[in-house]
Amino acid sequence: MKKMSKRARSNLITYGIVILAYVVCEIVKGTGNMSSLMQGLLVPLCVYAILAVSLNLTVGILGELSLGHAGFMCVGAFASATFTKCMEQAIPIPTVRFILAVLIGVVCAGICGVLIGIPVLRLRGDYLAIVTLAFGEIIKNLVNAIYLGVDSRGFHFSMKDTLSLGLEEDGEIIIKGAQGITGAPSDSTFTLGIILLLITLFIVLNLIHSRTGRAIMAIRDNRIAAESIGINITKYKIMAFSISAALAGAAGVLYAHNLSTLTALPKNFGYNMSITILVFVVLGGIGSIRGSMISAVVLTMLPELLRSLDEYRMLIYAVVLIVAMIFTWSPAAIGLRERYSPAKLLGKKEKEVQ
Repeated sequence: MKKMSKRARSNLITYGIVILAYVVCEIVKGTGNMSSLMQGLLVPLCVYAILAVSLNLTVGILGELSLGHAGFMCVGAFASATFTKCMEQAIPIPTVRFILAVLIGVVCAGICGVLIGIPVLRLRGDYLAIVTLAFGEIIKNLVNAIYLGVDSRGFHFSMKDTLSLGLEEDGEIIIKGAQGITGAPSDSTFTLGIILLLITLFIVLNLIHSRTGRAIMAIRDNRIAAESIGINITKYKIMAFSISAALAGAAGVLYAHNLSTLTALPKNFGYNMSITILVFVVLGGIGSIRGSMISAVVLTMLPELLRSLDEYRMLIYAVVLIVAMIFTWSPAAIGLRERYSPAKLLGKKEKEVQ
C-alpha cells in the first residue's frame, strides 16, 4: 500500500475541516437548534474565508503587501450582480444563473488584477501597499458614480444622474449610482458558499505545491537569487496577483447575491474591509492557508456571539485578537502547533499500525 504524503494528508485535513463544518451546520440547522442570527452568518463566513485564503496567496506566498483586496471583491460583486439583474427573466434557474455570474465575476476581477498588477507589482513594500489601497478606493468611488440602464434600444451609461440615461418608458435602471443595485435575486446559499470555498482551497493549495508555486515562493524568499536561475519575476508575480484577485471576485459574487440591495459603501468595499481581511491573514498565520480560513470564521463569528455583552463586546474582541497574535507568533506556541499538528499525529498513527 502506497504511503500518503505529508502534503496530501495536510490538504485532506483542510478539506475535511470544511466538509465537517458544513455537515454539522446542516444538522444543527435541520433540527431547528440554530438561531436566525447564525443562519444569516453562514454565507458571510464563506465569503470571508475565501477572501482570507485568496489574500494569503498574495501576502503569504508571494510576499507582497496588498491593501486593495476589497476593490477586486467590489469588481466581482457589481459585475455579477449586473449580469444577474439583466438575465433574471432569461435564465430562470437560480443555480445556473449563479454559476454564470461566478464566471463573469471571476473573469472581470482577474482582468483587473492583471491590469493593476502590470504597473503596480514593479513597486515593493509600503509603496505597493499605498498604490493597492488607492486602487481599492478608486474602484469604490467609481462604482458610486456609475448609472446604468437598459431599454428596448439597449444599454445606456452615464456618470451624471438617472435622467441623463434617457431611458424609454419600458426601460429599467440597473445601477443607480450611490444607491447601487436593488432588486437583484438572492441566489447565494450556504451550500454554494462551501463549494466555492472548497474550489478556492483546491486552486490555492495545488498552486502552492506546484512548480509555479515553488517559483513564486522563491521570488518571495530571494528575488535576486530567483532571477539569477532564470525565473521570470514579472510573469509569476502577475500570475499570483491575478489569481488572488479572481478568487476575491468569486467572494464578491457570493456576497452580492446574498443581499437584496448592493451598495459600494466604505464598510463593505472600502479600506476597512481590506484591513479586516489582512487581519484574518496575519492572525491565522502568514502563509498558512488553513489558519487564515479558521481565523476568518472565528473572528467573524465572535463579535456577533458577544453582541449581548453590549459595551464589553469589543473589549473582549480586542483581548482575543491579542491572545491570538501571541499564540500565532510566539516560538513556544509555534513549537506546540508543529508537535501536535493533525498531519503529524496521523503520520504517527500510520507508523504504529505498520
